[in-house]
Amino acid sequence: QVHLVESGGGLVQAGDSLRLSCAASGRTFSSDAMGWFRQAPGKDREFVAAISWNGGSLYYTDSVKGRFTISRDNAKNTVYLQMNSLKPEDTVVYYCAARSTNYYNEYEYRYWGQGTQVTVSS
Repeated sequence: QVHLVESGGGLVQAGDSLRLSCAASGRTFSSDAMGWFRQAPGKDREFVAAISWNGGSLYYTDSVKGRFTISRDNAKNTVYLQMNSLKPEDTVVYYCAARSTNYYNEYEYRYWGQGTQVTVSS
């Protein structure tokens, strides 16, 4: 059974940094795209960042460009999201996802984690 487990969320102040991790088990994703999405209560899930299988291609939504960095370690079957200069509007639940043919489209991702809460106080 495949599991994606996010960790690293928490409560920080505006301007602080957090690094989210998503560890996969049950199968290897070293040949698959992986991504991060986020969702606020009552709103649609939003694309945040994605990374190609070898890390050679990176994709970001405009609101996080220059602040967030996605990376992966295929040996550890893990994807990361380094979040710097956090803002109160970054306060949402972050989800990792794996195996997609379309980096931006949540419906194309086959596997999802359970989410981790990030709260940024002003």
